[in-house]
Amino acid sequence: MFLHRQIENALLAHTQWYPIIYLGGPRQSGKTTLLQNLFPELPYASLEDPDVLLLAIEDPRRFLNSYPKGAILDEVQRVPQLFSYLQTKVDGDKSLRFVLSGSQNFLLMEKITQSLAGRVGILNLLPFSFQEIENIKPVHSLEESAWRGGYPALHTSTVPQDVFFNNYIQTYLERDVRSLKNVGDLTLFSRFMRLCAGRIGQPLNMSSLATDVGVAVNTIKAWLSVLEASYMIFMLAPFHQNFNKRQTKSPKMYFFDTGLACHLLSISAPGQLETHHYLGNIVENYLIAELYKKRTNAGKRPAFWFWQDQKNHEVDLLIEEDGKTLAIEIKSSQTYNTRLLSGLQHWENLNKGTKSDNYLVYAGPLSMELELGQLMPWQSALKEL
Repeated sequence: MFLHRQIENALLAHTQWYPIIYLGGPRQSGKTTLLQNLFPELPYASLEDPDVLLLAIEDPRRFLNSYPKGAILDEVQRVPQLFSYLQTKVDGDKSLRFVLSGSQNFLLMEKITQSLAGRVGILNLLPFSFQEIENIKPVHSLEESAWRGGYPALHTSTVPQDVFFNNYIQTYLERDVRSLKNVGDLTLFSRFMRLCAGRIGQPLNMSSLATDVGVAVNTIKAWLSVLEASYMIFMLAPFHQNFNKRQTKSPKMYFFDTGLACHLLSISAPGQLETHHYLGNIVENYLIAELYKKRTNAGKRPAFWFWQDQKNHEVDLLIEEDGKTLAIEIKSSQTYNTRLLSGLQHWENLNKGTKSDNYLVYAGPLSMELELGQLMPWQSALKEL
């Protein structure tokens, strides 16, 4: 059974504006299923098929000519030279429609924007959002949601979570990471991924990470770009405004899927997460990633930041959109107390010149107006913010 995705409206709108659509996203986020159901009139070709790949590489013109009305071309990052031929093809016939997808963004976007500038609409499909999962089955708790994550197979099949992620990581290492020249030792790269999961929500210290992995800082920088390019992680930059106080300059690292992060941290059940010392980091990651998905599913480019000063006063998430700033503090606590407002209070004191809407999002059930802003349960935040 096909499950509708929130990104569909944005995807269909882009087909009215561009002859070529590129849909990126991690492996097994549902790109192929979505595109085949949304564009049933277009033939489908996977460039992971060796025969298809060989034809596309050796004779790209013949390959594209075999699709006189257009096609869905999957894992297109394997043949980036196709883009120049696609440009000529769609310029010569305005009725053509090509929908491209890929799970590896490494150097790909540069090639797409160079060859297909003005002809391609770019969107990303991430794993299931909280609201997409709610359409399938009830969501019981914040810890369960964060532990399970959003990969479709974990919600539409009976595959055990540890089996899924073991196979997922192995496939990712063998198909994506191994193909990149700057990654040699896959065992070391796997260790690097686990260490990254242990640094969720912390200002990035590449020197420390390099020491723990046992590689050079330049290697860590390259490997982080691999994780970003394959939609494993995203970075939150520190807020750019100068408040005349020293502020953290390093970005923070988050995983697009906290189910994967929990697996990398060997958290094997929701109950284990409830008492785990990484609970706060995982909850923060989960809610930020969900708010990020909500915007990418609407076809937007999220403008997300965090604020932290040298005394560790911080606000977990700042969102700039529609001419205003949302300041969101995230807590895993189920009980409200005024101490949870400390970060927002410091932000408000420094931010007198700019109006922001302040929110304290937590794991409890109460919703109420506070002098400093709005206290909001996590489920409400994911629907309203």
